[in-house]
Parts: sequence; structure tokens; C-alpha cells
Amino acid sequence: MSVRDFIIKRIQAKGPIPFVEYMDLCLYHPQLGYYSRVKKRTGQSGDFFTSVDVGSLFGELLCTQFEEMQRLLNPTKNNKTPYFTIVEAGAGSGRLCKDVLDHAKKYSPDLYHNCRYVLIERSQTARSAQKQNLIAHESHWIDSRTKFPVGVNGVIFANELLDALPVHLIEMTEDGLHEIYVNIKNSQFVEQLGPLSSRVKKHLKDFSINLEVGWRAEVCPDAISWVNNAAKCLNQGFLVLIDYGFESHELYSARYTSGTLRCYHRHTVQSKNNSEPWLRDPGESDITAHIDLTAIRQTAERAGLSTIGITDQTYFLLSLASNSDDLTNPTMDSFALRRRLALKTLLLPGGLGSTHKVLIFGKGIKNTQLKSCEFVNRIT
Repeated sequence: MSVRDFIIKRIQAKGPIPFVEYMDLCLYHPQLGYYSRVKKRTGQSGDFFTSVDVGSLFGELLCTQFEEMQRLLNPTKNNKTPYFTIVEAGAGSGRLCKDVLDHAKKYSPDLYHNCRYVLIERSQTARSAQKQNLIAHESHWIDSRTKFPVGVNGVIFANELLDALPVHLIEMTEDGLHEIYVNIKNSQFVEQLGPLSSRVKKHLKDFSINLEVGWRAEVCPDAISWVNNAAKCLNQGFLVLIDYGFESHELYSARYTSGTLRCYHRHTVQSKNNSEPWLRDPGESDITAHIDLTAIRQTAERAGLSTIGITDQTYFLLSLASNSDDLTNPTMDSFALRRRLALKTLLLPGGLGSTHKVLIFGKGIKNTQLKSCEFVNRIT
């Protein structure tokens, strides 16, 4: 059975389903969904590129940031329990974890030998791949699970996770605001308007979101729940989020009257202008939407976190790279050249550098100025 067949049976049994349920099934059905079934989602042979696909440099620079965070926390060492926990949510096959630990083992031995690295991943396919990718770090990669550990002293981070959480689609008409549902017509999936769920109503009220007639948008209560859960599980330390997104005044504006929902397939991006591509071939493409940076920040602060900085990935990584000798050394051997080209890809405005935003929050941290926040609040 395909995920398409599964969704058809679901609609036949219970009637039109909210788009958020449709998207969740397309991406996360345990056996049939995109993230469960597709083994190679990113890179040249996948559907889209991430910073991890550029090479190991992204993980190396993150390792530099984690090392600084470890020093700033200055926890008491305990021989029985590792005292600095790194929690990576949406860890996939563990490639980023490997890059971080490879670099830590060689250049940050204190971090390497005194950290507890926990991977959070829903896909059983990806979790199975982690064991092979991380075989060299068996004693430092502690666990792979689907839920956060509690009482984290260290850092929780997620790279391109929140933009892939299922969203509710909403549209303002002359008759008021409606939620979009998915139904079947002539053996094809179609959209139809329906009533707002109580969850959407609460989200719109909590974050003062308003649309003009004719506008469509996405809202993601799941992202709010995720941040609240992360904040609850973080005892002391940092929350680092890297993702596509805009502040709410831009996300819900005349610039994005059709919303930001996108499909990625074989490095081709399709939006609503392509006649609802997410309704065609469900489970065969990645589906994403930009996150509401304002809502994420407000949620973190309401949950007791302090905002340390929000900036472009360009400025975040540039600050970390400026402290790397091999990236600033004028020597141009082939290895150095490859690393500088990788850095250029990660920093390039209009690409990964400016489209990705970095949000850093702290808990139990006072007067902290991270090196990566040298250009804090610089956003394009």
C-alpha cells in the first residue's frame, strides 16, 4: 500500500481531513511517509540540499560553538554522569553528529570525552542508519530516541526541523477565515474550505495573526509545542534552532499572499503557483513551510528562556569561522581551497547563508555573549 492509498481510505472513512493531517501522513507515516521510506533525501542524489551536504565544515563550526557553550556553563564534573549533553533533534542518519564528534575528538578533547550526545529522530529508517555512521563514536553517542531526555544540562539544537513540521493551511475569504481540508474528487486530491479548529483559533489569538481577504498562510502549533517541550526539558544551557523563517510582520503580509508552502523533488521547488503540487504524488516529495520567527521567540521567552540572538546563518558561521586558523590562513593548498569553497556555499547570500536563520536562547545563563553572536540581530 502507498501513502496515497492510505490517505484515500482515511478520507473515505472519515470525510475530508485537515491539511495538517494530510501533511503529517505524507511525511511521517511510520512505514509509508516520505521521511520513513526515502533513504536518500538530501544531497545531489536527493530532493534538496542542507548545510550538512556541503561537507563536514558545518558540523565542525557547530562543534566550535558547543565547545564555547560547554566552557560557559562550567558545570561540576561527575565521574558517573557526563556533564554536558548535546541533544540533536531531527538528527536523520547521524551525519551531522558524526561531523561534530569527529572534530571534537581531534580538536576539542575535553568536549569529546565529557559530553553525552543524544539523537532524536522519528524515522526508523534514519535511526537504523545512525548505528553504521557513528560506529567510531560508540562510547560518546549515547542514545537514539523519539522524545527529549529531561533535565538537559548543555544544548538542544535542531537544523531544518521546524520547517518540516505539519502546518495548518488557512485562507481569508469574504465570508471570514477558513481552514483548508483535503478531499477526493474524480480520484484526485482536492482542497476545500472548512471550519477552523480550536487549535488554530488559539494560535491566531496567542500570536495576534491577521490576514486580509484573499490571503493564504500557514500556522504551525506543532512548532510551538516543540519549543515548549524543549524549554521544559532544558535544565540549564542553550536552545539553538537553524531554519527557514521570517518575522510575523513579513510572513503574514502582502509579500506572501499565497503562503510559503513548498514541495521539493529532485531539487525542483514548487509552490501554489504550480497548482497545489503537495496534492500530487503524496509521499514522493518533501513539504515545508517557513517558520514564524516571532512566534518561536515569544514562545521561548514565555517558557522561561532568554533570547541571546537571532541572525542569518551567514553571520553566525562567519563569526565562528573567523576563529579557525585553517580557514583564515593564506595558504591555498587543495584541502584549504575545498574548505573555503564549502564555507562560501554556507555563507552565500541568497542561498543557505541568508535563507537560514539562527535563533539562540539560553536558560540559567547570565550576561552571555557568544562568539557566534558577534553580528547579532543582523538579518537580511
